[in-house]
Amino acid sequence: MIRDYRESDLSDLLDAWYEASLIAHPFLDEAFLATERQNIPDLYLPNAETWVYEHEGQVVGFIAMIGQEVGAIFVQPRLHSQGIGRALMDYARERRDALEVQVFTKNNIGRSFYSRYGFKEAGQSTHESSGHDVILMKL
Repeated sequence: MIRDYRESDLSDLLDAWYEASLIAHPFLDEAFLATERQNIPDLYLPNAETWVYEHEGQVVGFIAMIGQEVGAIFVQPRLHSQGIGRALMDYARERRDALEVQVFTKNNIGRSFYSRYGFKEAGQSTHESSGHDVILMKL
């Protein structure tokens, strides 16, 4: 079930983000992840429209939108390839005219997911806070 994010979801949301980040972003160091873990509730969530995917009473994935941009989409790795990411993206797509996302060049899991979904590369830049290259993809 997909629903609006509630503050009581924060712990599960952070768990999904962290577990998925370890797999998709092995190139990011622990200090960066610790900073991001703090930024999610303090900076990102207050500025995003966020929906969660609840499975058996637990939040196991989420998508956070900032306008047309997919600011984040993460699913617990144990539930990857079960359609949760696609369902979250479909949910966002129904509510937006267009979608775009920045994905780390080294994030093969994310790049593959976005390409399968139909996103196309539209540019490249450097992620300011990490120093890693990112690709802009648009749908």
